Amino acid sequence: MRIAEIHPQPDWVLSIIAEDGRIGCFDVTPYLEYEAFEELRDHNEFMKVSNGGYFIEWACGADLSADTIEARWEVIGKAASTTTA
Repeated sequence: MRIAEIHPQPDWVLSIIAEDGRIGCFDVTPYLEYEAFEELRDHNEFMKVSNGGYFIEWACGADLSADTIEARWEVIGKAASTTTA
């Protein structure tokens, strides 16, 4: 999976659009107990997520691979096609 867009939400959930158009949510809450993600308990730090395409990362050094996200996200739909006939 390649991540096209990522939008952090107030409840430690990431709204993600994959390059193939799938749209889903990924809950980061279970990771906050780990030392590498500790700084993300601060909501302001969590909101500073950046998209690396095949991974996402935060300034504190925490990161998640697209494979990890794909294995555990909740797909909620697919983006409408923008092609015209």
